Amino acid sequence: MSRIGKQPIAVPAAVKVNLDPATRTITVEGPKGRLSFTYRPEVNVTWNQDEKSITCSIDESQMENKVARALWGTTRAQIRNMVVGVTEGYTKRLEVIGVGWGPKMAGRNLQLNLGFANAITMTPPPGVEFAVEGNAIVVSGPDKAAVGEFAAEIRAKRPPEPYNGKGIKYADEVIQRKQGKVFGA
Repeated sequence: MSRIGKQPIAVPAAVKVNLDPATRTITVEGPKGRLSFTYRPEVNVTWNQDEKSITCSIDESQMENKVARALWGTTRAQIRNMVVGVTEGYTKRLEVIGVGWGPKMAGRNLQLNLGFANAITMTPPPGVEFAVEGNAIVVSGPDKAAVGEFAAEIRAKRPPEPYNGKGIKYADEVIQRKQGKVFGA
């Protein structure tokens, strides 16, 4: 029995849910945007209009199948992330640390000066927005995976290094500092 999968997903009043069992697609639309997800055939998804809740389940014959049980909880988590994304949205905050380094907006693109000969220009995927606040970048959007992926791509351009602490890091990330070489004794 999946502890995550068997919990119903409460849907706020401002969210519209469209479930198509023929194509196994669920579409969630809210104030922050519209997301859709195609779930696996091992999982059954039902939308209860009266209780405003979505329920995921698997057949009783699939209870011994580890893959089906894993997909059950994963499908429920994906749909819950969609509901939260279209109502509240997701954000990731990154900090650029280094002398002369910094981000700036270039139209719809993000331009990063990270100590290389040329500035790095990045274009956000559809549905993902970013804002530059001093030496911080705030990535936001309704799709949790797209926000996390774009933030990870930004961080990968210059990951933080442990000796001087320079690089791009998440705001809540703690960099373990190293001492470096010691000469003479």
